[in-house]
Amino acid sequence: MSLAHHRRKQPLIVRQQLLDVAARLTMEQGIAAVTLDAVSGASGVSKGGLLHHFPTKNALLDALFESLLDRFDADIDERMREDAVPHGRFSRAYLHAVADLRESPDEAAHWAQITVALLAEPRLRQRWRAWVQERTEEYIGTDSSVDAQIVRFAADGLWLADMLGSHDNGGDRSALIARLVELTNK
Repeated sequence: MSLAHHRRKQPLIVRQQLLDVAARLTMEQGIAAVTLDAVSGASGVSKGGLLHHFPTKNALLDALFESLLDRFDADIDERMREDAVPHGRFSRAYLHAVADLRESPDEAAHWAQITVALLAEPRLRQRWRAWVQERTEEYIGTDSSVDAQIVRFAADGLWLADMLGSHDNGGDRSALIARLVELTNK
């Protein structure tokens, strides 16, 4: 008799385990290495169990992207709660969340791989655009100035530079970030 019938089913734990394995494979071998067979094998979850949670590779990648985006959102929200100045708060939080990604190599690696997928996958690009649009509309009263937009665009450039390992020529990163923060106060 199979032990599967006797163990407690914990679908949320299994789902997260599958996402963790997909993230690890993405980080170690690239997005192309994330196949249903590879995730099933590396997680110890049967392919049927995997398909129960994620019926396709696209569903798995979408869920991985949503998981990263949820963590990014939570990081931004926490930073905003700690910032007493409403004007430019979202842009400052976005800037710091992006700039600090390189301090967390695992998180940065996950985002690097997902960013590559963003460029290649129209549905992920659409989801990112929707997130940006939602946040832009949500903070239109505090973060709609041209300076705030410049800060967010600069943060995106910093993200790309960090991901590619370019533009790291010994410049004063903290002075750059401080100058960008100044722009959010205008």
